[in-house]
Amino acid sequence: MNPEERAQILALLEEGRFAVPACVAGISDDQARIIPREGGWSILGCVEHIGFSEDYLFAQMMKAVASQTPAINSQREAKMLARGTDRSRRIESPPEGHPHGAFASLNEAVDHFLQSRARTIVFVRANQDDLRTQMTWHPILSDANNYEMLISIAVHALRHVKQIEEIKLTLP
Repeated sequence: MNPEERAQILALLEEGRFAVPACVAGISDDQARIIPREGGWSILGCVEHIGFSEDYLFAQMMKAVASQTPAINSQREAKMLARGTDRSRRIESPPEGHPHGAFASLNEAVDHFLQSRARTIVFVRANQDDLRTQMTWHPILSDANNYEMLISIAVHALRHVKQIEEIKLTLP
């Protein structure tokens, strides 16, 4: 990851770190539990999903296997950055990523996300390895390098911020 890419990833991670708590500010726990439609997720469920997904993807990064040559897929990276937050295309989470009521309150879920995000930011700031030579598995991308994992982590939270904004429009 070159300095410009590192700066871009850090900017997206920081954007999400502030956007998630900001988009749920003023939402009561009762409102956060409302599921707006059959098969949909509540705001609390979205925040739970964001934090646990980041934990999962980060753990996958930590299990990455070194490759002799970098796995560079500039087109896929560009698409992830350009389309990652696009809510017009439905992307189904694997069942393991669905919310399961792990948090008693919205504040607990947000705190968990913030702790997860802080860990990811520390990793990006400290890591000087060629992340494209570290291969792992992503539940949607399949084989992925750790740079792609970071893009996925960064845009994922921002995508769900948009979903939360959509849910807020349905709240009483």
